[in-house]
Amino acid sequence: MPAIGILTASDEELQPFIDRLGAEPLRKISMVRFLGCRWAGHDLILAYSGVGKVNAAIAAELMAEVFHVDAMINAGTAGGMADDITIMDTVVSESIIYHDMADDILTEFHPWLPESRFQADPWLLGLASSYSSSSSFPIRFGTIATGETFIEGEAREEINRRCHPLAVDMESAAVAHACYVNSVPFISVRTITDDVLHEGIDCFDENCAEASARSAEVVLGMLSM
Repeated sequence: MPAIGILTASDEELQPFIDRLGAEPLRKISMVRFLGCRWAGHDLILAYSGVGKVNAAIAAELMAEVFHVDAMINAGTAGGMADDITIMDTVVSESIIYHDMADDILTEFHPWLPESRFQADPWLLGLASSYSSSSSFPIRFGTIATGETFIEGEAREEINRRCHPLAVDMESAAVAHACYVNSVPFISVRTITDDVLHEGIDCFDENCAEASARSAEVVLGMLSM
């Protein structure tokens, strides 16, 4: 059966998976601890990478190179960007873009993308779409933008103007990038901790545990379809 990598940024975002699945330790490589278990006929490889693009890319590359996953899901939390996105909505990536990188870096140089966005895998997107019809809480589909800072205030306007994302995070594009160069199908599933009306790190801290649990619920629901 397919091996699926599930990667989060933090231990708090990974904990709902561990609580639900009882995953067992596999290996520690480059300071990343990998866990394994089975769910709905899939072999799952679980890890948290640490926050930020480089940490996420390292962990994603290890998932691909060492554990040879057949697909990868980046799960966890995000900030809401669109006016109609609210706290505890879950955003599933149809596309992912770096908001802090010039577009031509990816199209004119390695990996020579046809456009500056990474597209979600159709099979994983289909699973998410199927699950959304039975979800007990909102699931939205659209763009996630990634960069190295927590977004609030005036920074929101420029990112919205350029990228038009539903949500913003600090890892998804880096994981998508690593998956693209390794030909690993990818999708991101992120639940909102802060939004346009409720900004700031305090909102993230207050909502992270519940948002992480919802993200895990969606991911495991997808994989049960």
